[in-house]
Amino acid sequence: MNDKQWIEQFINETKEKWIETSDFLWEHPEIRFQEFQSAEYLIQRLRDEGFQVTENVANIETAFIGEYNNGGPIIAFLGEYDALANLSQESGVTEQSPIEVQGNGHGCGHNLLGTGSLAAAVALKNYIIEYNIQATVRYYGCPAEEGGSGKTFMVREGVFDDVDLSLTWHPGPLTSVWSFSTLANIQAYIRFKGKSSHAAAAPHLGRSALDAVELTNVGINYLREHVIQEARMHYAVTNTGGSSPNVVQAEAEGVYLIRAPQVEQCVDIFERVKKIAKGAALMTETEVEIIFDKACSNYIPNQTINELLEETLSDLGGTNYSEKDLKFAEKIQGTLTKSDLDNASMGIDGIDLQLDKALSKNIIPSPKGDMVIPGSTDVGDVSWVAPTAQCIMATCAIGTPLHTWQMVTQGKSTFAHNGMLQVAKALSLTAIRAINDPKVIEQAKKEHIKQLKNKQYVSPIPEHVQPNSQTE
Repeated sequence: MNDKQWIEQFINETKEKWIETSDFLWEHPEIRFQEFQSAEYLIQRLRDEGFQVTENVANIETAFIGEYNNGGPIIAFLGEYDALANLSQESGVTEQSPIEVQGNGHGCGHNLLGTGSLAAAVALKNYIIEYNIQATVRYYGCPAEEGGSGKTFMVREGVFDDVDLSLTWHPGPLTSVWSFSTLANIQAYIRFKGKSSHAAAAPHLGRSALDAVELTNVGINYLREHVIQEARMHYAVTNTGGSSPNVVQAEAEGVYLIRAPQVEQCVDIFERVKKIAKGAALMTETEVEIIFDKACSNYIPNQTINELLEETLSDLGGTNYSEKDLKFAEKIQGTLTKSDLDNASMGIDGIDLQLDKALSKNIIPSPKGDMVIPGSTDVGDVSWVAPTAQCIMATCAIGTPLHTWQMVTQGKSTFAHNGMLQVAKALSLTAIRAINDPKVIEQAKKEHIKQLKNKQYVSPIPEHVQPNSQTE
């Protein structure tokens, strides 16, 4: 039995436990740094599989590491399991139908992501035992990818420093290696404190914090013309100061997310945003407090490992589907707009999706050359300290936007499960092939050093900032 056959047999024989794990996470959606049930469940799975588990990693209650140590190179699998707020949704239906009003939901497929990486780690661990291979496998339980940058806090604390190779993936409508960079980002809360008064009888005595938030937003919108084209600035008003229009609002708050290709660019733009906020406070005679929340670095793809991962994906094939899966996907596509379908490539230029079906089982060749997509991920920080590769695996209908009820409702589908199992095979087999050919890891490390261009990793999150479970 060759390595491919061994991995396929192992994942196929154990698939029910992985489906059960993924569905448990889907049924217990928890948002950033509050993933207590999910983390506990995954930790128990790791212990049941013979891993030594370290909890409260980087002083984060829901972060953990499961390790099987047999010497040799250290292979890391990154697992995520956080959900999104206000995306509660029934499974397997083709209309928006929340299970719980304003409840949480797995709108980015992290129930699949965390489980697929876990299955890959367990498969590699059992392969190491079976063939007495000198290697160490770790599963990193990484909370709060959505709006919390959990991995960035973990990288800041040095928990990835000795990793030789890091692998992960993400659910999506297509299958391809992630060969492009992402945007770095900084997120901060800006809070204003004013003075309340009767808005009709004595408006001159009030100092409106809500006015200050609105002026900040106006200033940021004017700033958009004067930053680099690739930058993005987003905001949400998280506290309007109340619901009574006849009261001058004494407090108000917004959360602001700034993105750019490099951390340094984010820092420069953030400094300008802070000046705008301070100006708004001057104009309204209010007090302003700027609270740094989180940040993450741009992703550095490792071409050496990407090529091995792409070769392995092509060897294994993409996600299989049945006619039932296809009909469900077609109904999901019927709920999407033309713009959604036109954006099916997820912002990746130069790829052929072959849109003759509602589901994709093809391996789409990874685009060549430098490319930056307009999303962000805290996997970026891991990629600064260890050679890292990741892929997208098809788990939903083509055109399905992430962070939507359509993504949630497909999260327990047979097609989603099949994609999760297939990527577990791909990640574990890629790791095996890298371990069995030491030159691959050696070359990946050389490439990583060259990519850094003598830059030392500096965490984009200041030392005094701690993980924050507050959400908008």
